Amino acid sequence: MPQFGFPQPMRQPPTSPPPAYVPPKPQVSYIIDCILEYTYVWLRNGESFWFYPTMVDINGTTGYRWSGSYWYYYGLDSRFIEASTCPPIPTLF
Repeated sequence: MPQFGFPQPMRQPPTSPPPAYVPPKPQVSYIIDCILEYTYVWLRNGESFWFYPTMVDINGTTGYRWSGSYWYYYGLDSRFIEASTCPPIPTLF
């Protein structure tokens, strides 16, 4: 059980790449709904990318960003996020 004042261990990045498509941009979105899920993020500066959020708080969000070939640790201020979506991932079952 985590205790206040002590850093929590950093979660591991996903073991597989994100989906190979860009999902439609939603009208309303909340990144808090996408914790530990493949999430597509659109920033206010026009940039967009796949992200795997592991933590969201009042100051921002942290997780792993997809580079096109690997995941790397990344954090950003939530005020920079224009929209986000975590679409269902198709499976064989």
